[in-house]
Amino acid sequence: MQWNDSEGKIRVAVEGYLLHEMSCKVRDKDSFRIVNLTNKSPNTISRFLSALKSFYKSMIRLKYYPHHNPLIDEQAILHSYKEEVRGVRENKPRMPSVSGTEDPIIHRRLTDSYFKIINEEWQPQIIDDMNLPYRVYQAGKKVNWSQREMLIARMLFETGAMVSEIIELTVGDYRQRISHQEVSTFNKGSHGRKIKFLRFSKDTVKRLFHYIDTERKFFDENHLEFEQLPDDAPIFLSANGTAYTYHAWYYHWKRAMIVNELSLNPHKARHWFVTSRLREIYNVSKNEAEIQQRKNELIKYMKWKNPDTMNVYEHHFDEAKHREAHEHMLEQMAQREKEYTKQGKSSRKPKLAVLETTNIELIDEELQELLEELE
Repeated sequence: MQWNDSEGKIRVAVEGYLLHEMSCKVRDKDSFRIVNLTNKSPNTISRFLSALKSFYKSMIRLKYYPHHNPLIDEQAILHSYKEEVRGVRENKPRMPSVSGTEDPIIHRRLTDSYFKIINEEWQPQIIDDMNLPYRVYQAGKKVNWSQREMLIARMLFETGAMVSEIIELTVGDYRQRISHQEVSTFNKGSHGRKIKFLRFSKDTVKRLFHYIDTERKFFDENHLEFEQLPDDAPIFLSANGTAYTYHAWYYHWKRAMIVNELSLNPHKARHWFVTSRLREIYNVSKNEAEIQQRKNELIKYMKWKNPDTMNVYEHHFDEAKHREAHEHMLEQMAQREKEYTKQGKSSRKPKLAVLETTNIELIDEELQELLEELE
């Protein structure tokens, strides 16, 4: 790509640089991105972003850059203030306050930056609400989620995967695994290579095949059933018969959360999965050696480390041991879902129980680093 590409491409490049070169945590927020520092982030990030913003301001003013400034959130400009605060120099950008040449701004303006830095070191959250999946499923039912949306939500909580890893699954991803409860998928940073697998419950397998042979078949232009589909066919289809996308899916997720007054980012399903697995590890392990072994199994399953590095140790990963522990977790989820459904509707909507990492004695420094890999 080039420096004068569209603002969308520039933002993708900057976000990737913040993530991989500056060890920041970047997450979506309305029309902009929030940047959290970590203990590995340099103290020059604000200057880096400020320099880029100034560079593109200059290029736009000199008419070398034909697009909007990629480092500026246009929506913030529209909604936060109506008129531009002008400087003393005609047709020139306002000088910074430290220059002493401009009258001070009497009111505080919200930053117009597309990448907004939060000046606190990022800390992973631990979602400790055992009924969270079932609250989401009920929320989906109230807004009439289709089989597709409900299936994706269940796979999110049962596998610990990122949304894109599920939405972009193909029929071949399912066929190439030995177990009928597993699919192969890519990982963040694997450049599309299918280097990890996801595992879900037997009930979700039934729902998956029912979706493929009914709802999906209806939207497929050739109306093919599972056995007739080619390996490269996407599992999830839009109403137009095209491959489903994250943005199309997020519309349905967000609507369900708003209608049911739930403030829940879909990425929190991934945090919930890890919290549940860690709790299970401590519950079933008899000694520290078993705890460490099961931690390593979870690390391998989630592919938190550099995949090329972890390939060296791939033979140490016993998938059967993870299946055994995971199966126990899925059985408990199925039992809790039945119990939760029997409770019926409740007039009170409990808040998510979010525990600070520092309040959980069992989460040591190693586990905190492990959780940071989720982001």
